Amino acid sequence: MASSSAACARPHPLAGPLAAPPAGAGGRAVAEGRAAAEATARAPDPAPPPCFEALYDEHFAFVWRSLRRLGVTDAALDDAVQDVFLVVHRRLAEFEGRSSMKTWLFGIVLRVARTYRRAALRRGPRGHAAEAPADPEAVAGPETDQPDARTEQAEAVRILHELLDDLDEEKREVFVLAELEQMTAPAIAEVAGINVNTVYSRLRAARHDFEQAVLRHRARSTWRCT
Repeated sequence: MASSSAACARPHPLAGPLAAPPAGAGGRAVAEGRAAAEATARAPDPAPPPCFEALYDEHFAFVWRSLRRLGVTDAALDDAVQDVFLVVHRRLAEFEGRSSMKTWLFGIVLRVARTYRRAALRRGPRGHAAEAPADPEAVAGPETDQPDARTEQAEAVRILHELLDDLDEEKREVFVLAELEQMTAPAIAEVAGINVNTVYSRLRAARHDFEQAVLRHRARSTWRCT
């Protein structure tokens, strides 16, 4: 009877959160299962995807500016912006936050810009004379309220785009990402689908070509003024 009572008094191996698991492989399996369950219980719920309307408002100017800097023509710019946000709307639920929102967006911008540039090359020079749409960043802010300030800023933007047009596609992409958007080499490699060494190589060449384009522009400006 004593042994029977002792057996009845012995706690079940799985009873209570502090009960020790039985020895052997079975005990390890129970312990691992319990640890996994506790980790699942502690893990925070995944963050919901950002609101599309808020994302659109926050990043519209960035998308517009980036597409133009990447060589989308003025005539096609509005359509390209719309295409970017159509892709964003369709894929927003897939965004997991493993990269920044800006990096994720730039990946979409880059692919859309490539599509439009190549379409423009197939069409030739037609359609490039359309009036340039207003830069959403150039028309906003107190520093551009004066007509002279707006004119100077528009001229500076025009010159920048003219200089960027002197770069080939690969150099232009890396230069815009690194110099104008201040993205790191690893982030550029991720967005552009190239390795980091290629990023550095293209960036060195792009800086050299851009500097040469600046010198040519200054020489032309000096010649016109003489």
